[in-house]
Amino acid sequence: MGSRQAVSEALNLIDDRRPERRGEAVALLDALHEADAGSGVPRVGITGAPGAGKSTLLDALVRALRERGETVGIIAVDPSSQRTGGALLGDRFRVRSGAGDPGVFLRSMAARARLGGLADGAWGAVTVLAAVFDRVFVETVGVGQSESEVANLVDTLVFVAQPGAGDVLQFMKAGVLELPDLFVVNKADLGPLAERTAHELEAGLGLGETDRDGWALRVLSASARDGAGIDAVMSALDEHRRHLAAGESLRVRRARAGEALILDGLVARYGSYGLEALGGAATVLARVRESSGRSPFGWLEALGREIEDALRKPAGG
Repeated sequence: MGSRQAVSEALNLIDDRRPERRGEAVALLDALHEADAGSGVPRVGITGAPGAGKSTLLDALVRALRERGETVGIIAVDPSSQRTGGALLGDRFRVRSGAGDPGVFLRSMAARARLGGLADGAWGAVTVLAAVFDRVFVETVGVGQSESEVANLVDTLVFVAQPGAGDVLQFMKAGVLELPDLFVVNKADLGPLAERTAHELEAGLGLGETDRDGWALRVLSASARDGAGIDAVMSALDEHRRHLAAGESLRVRRARAGEALILDGLVARYGSYGLEALGGAATVLARVRESSGRSPFGWLEALGREIEDALRKPAGG
């Protein structure tokens, strides 16, 4: 396993906003992307409303993985401090079982101004950790529409529900049933309240999509407090990974994710006008799909330079 200092330095590099460091960061990410041309390590997203117990569930999963001998890298996307712009919670309250464990690495990242809750550097950070650790987790801040962003970043998305959080209609209005591959009702030790929430989720899935890329969606109950159901969650994660790797689903998911990274990144930097300077989204995607020799990070930088060159030209020139 790579040294923790080397991992930290790589993460600092890709999160560096100075223009003179961007070339180094992109070169590193391009190399790591090329090395991960195969299936790569499992990337799991943990999302859900604040208070659902995402961090405690993640802590329990990390303990189970370490008992199996797997190393774990974690990106925890926190609310941003209004004063400093940095991660508000940091590493203080998360993954207690990983404290002092060389097989567990956690990096907190600030959500900054992103409505979805994912830090801009989360994409690159996952790529770095996936080159070093056996499994990578991304835990979102749990506000707004973070599910849609993290779904593009990971292979398996887990939605953590809190008992008594609301009825099926509220889940459906929040859009939480549309993206996750696995639903976990945490705090199962609460008994009937947790059971009712699980039944509500199952009912909600019954009203909509129950199959995603050939994978039958499911609802599990677990208690991070006493460990009940954690083995079942681990088994479901492993099963979903095998399902994706058995066909084209994993490759397709990651290709779509790369395309989303490119388009979203261009719009975030240059707006829709900048994207139109390249001929629009369809033209950009056609170019990306015709060439497999460049990573999404490299495409984002190269296309960004093209937009800047186009915007510098005088009208009619």
